[in-house]
Amino acid sequence: MSDDVQDGFVRVRLDLSYDGKDFSGWAKQAQGQRTVQGEIEDALRTVTRSKETYELTVAGRTDAGVHARGQVAHVDLPVELWAEHRDKLLRRLAGRLSHDVRVWKVEEAPAGFNARFSAIWRRYAYRVTDNPGGVDPLLRGHVLWHDWALDVDAMNEAATALVGEHDFAAYCKKREGATTIRTLQVLRWERRDDGILEATVKADAFCHNMVRSLVGALLFVGDGHRPVDWPGKVLAAGVRDSAVHVVRPHGLTLEEVGYPEDALLAARSREARNKRSLPGAGGGCC
Repeated sequence: MSDDVQDGFVRVRLDLSYDGKDFSGWAKQAQGQRTVQGEIEDALRTVTRSKETYELTVAGRTDAGVHARGQVAHVDLPVELWAEHRDKLLRRLAGRLSHDVRVWKVEEAPAGFNARFSAIWRRYAYRVTDNPGGVDPLLRGHVLWHDWALDVDAMNEAATALVGEHDFAAYCKKREGATTIRTLQVLRWERRDDGILEATVKADAFCHNMVRSLVGALLFVGDGHRPVDWPGKVLAAGVRDSAVHVVRPHGLTLEEVGYPEDALLAARSREARNKRSLPGAGGGCC
């Protein structure tokens, strides 16, 4: 598959953020629910006075209720349309979009750029409080309340068994034709000065429900319901474990997406499309 842009079009990169509370996730849905993709595509069509809807490709699809601070997408626009609107597009989108989604930057993408396949990592944060009084009302849409005291050191010890390249089938909702092999680069907890526990979760890519499942497993360790070695044993078993709780989405935020230098974008895009399997494993899927 080539990332060459069709003749007469230009690839445009959009950097954006949104509060996921009132969205049914990123991706457009057949039932017509409100989605981030649908909202931005509609706004693009309106402000450029286009009859056609130009489809966005995103770095990482987020589920219903999940937020994003550093999301990245691209869209291929006709050269003439881009030339006419590029200087005013950002301000016009700001005037058209709802206040729970913002586009911060609109620029012509370098050659070989693909918002999804060129990315080399995605970094999420999950925020939890174990304050016995609950969540600060001003943060309630972005922080999960866990009604048990949490041991951060135990959670970080348990997380070490999960870092690296593994088959995360035990922590993912399986999708037909999709691999569950991922390289988890960082999984670390810290307690902030305000008492909120913040998990940093960074990987080359994530499968469905992966971050929220990992967080759920580590919370069970942190509150003493499971031993430190339990998350690693679940991973090694390689099958979905009903004991792994998928935590609620509102504590999760996509913070940042990383890309290689421009000269390596196309190569990274090709590499990301390759089938992947663990050493010694039989076949894989895309």
